[in-house]
Amino acid sequence: MEKQMPGPINSSYAQRVLTKVPEITIYFWIVKLLTTAMGESVSDYFVFHFFNPYVAVVTGFLVFIISLILQLSVRRYIAGVYWFAVLMVAVFGTMAADVTHVVLGVPYLVSTAFFAVALVIIFTFWYLVEKTLSIHSIYTPRREAFYWAAVLATFALGTAAGDMTAFTLKLGFFSSMGLFSAFIVTVAVFHYIVKNVLPQGHRRRSPNAVFAFWLAYILTRPLGASCADWMGKARGMGGLGWGDGLVSVIFLVPIFGFVWYLAASRIDVKR
Repeated sequence: MEKQMPGPINSSYAQRVLTKVPEITIYFWIVKLLTTAMGESVSDYFVFHFFNPYVAVVTGFLVFIISLILQLSVRRYIAGVYWFAVLMVAVFGTMAADVTHVVLGVPYLVSTAFFAVALVIIFTFWYLVEKTLSIHSIYTPRREAFYWAAVLATFALGTAAGDMTAFTLKLGFFSSMGLFSAFIVTVAVFHYIVKNVLPQGHRRRSPNAVFAFWLAYILTRPLGASCADWMGKARGMGGLGWGDGLVSVIFLVPIFGFVWYLAASRIDVKR
C-alpha cells in the first residue's frame, strides 16, 4: 500500500491541533479587555501603593517570564495558561511604559511614538520571515515568539497612548475611554463594510481581517487602561477614587469566571 504524501490536510490538522492561541470570538475580546484593565490596576497598585517600585518592576518581570515559559512549554492552546500569560504581559507592559516615563522622564508622546515604531519593526520582521501576521497561523515556536513580542509591544504602546490622551492632551480618563471606544467602533464598522458590502474586486484591494484584528487589539489596550484608571484613580485626578487594589479585584472575578468557562466549554478551540 502506498503511503500518502503530506498535503494540505496535514497542514490543516497541524494548525487545528497545535495552535497556541484561541479562536477569535466575542469571549476573546471580553477577556482581552478585562485583562488589559486589570493589568493597569495591578501594575499601579504594586508600583505606587505596595512594594518599593524597583522591587515591583523586577517581580513583575520575573512572573512575566515565568508565564511566558509556561505558555511556550505547552503544545497547544490551554485557556488558563494562555490568559495568565496575557495578564502578565498586561502587567509588565504597563510597568515598562510607566518606567519609561516616570523613571527615565520620557514624555508620553515620545514613548508612544517609540513603542509604535517598535511594533512596526516587529510586524515587519514577522511578515518578512513568515509571510503572514495572522493569529490563526501561530503553531510554530518562531511564529509564537513573534506573536508574543508583538503582544508585549501593543500593551506598552497602548499604555503610553492612554496616558498621553489622559495627561498630555488633557482629555482625562473618561473622555479617553470614549475616544478609544469610537476608534474601535470605526474599525469594526469599516471591517464589516469591507467584508460584507463592498464588491468582491474592492475587497481584494482593501485592508483585510488581519489588519483589522491587530488594530482593534492595539486599541483595546488604552481603552481598558483608561477604564481602570477612571475607576481607580482619585477624584482629584478625574477618577472615581475606588483605589487600584479594589479595581484589580473587581476585574479579577469576571476574568476567572470567563477563563473557567472557556476551559470547560472549549468554545474558543479551533475544531
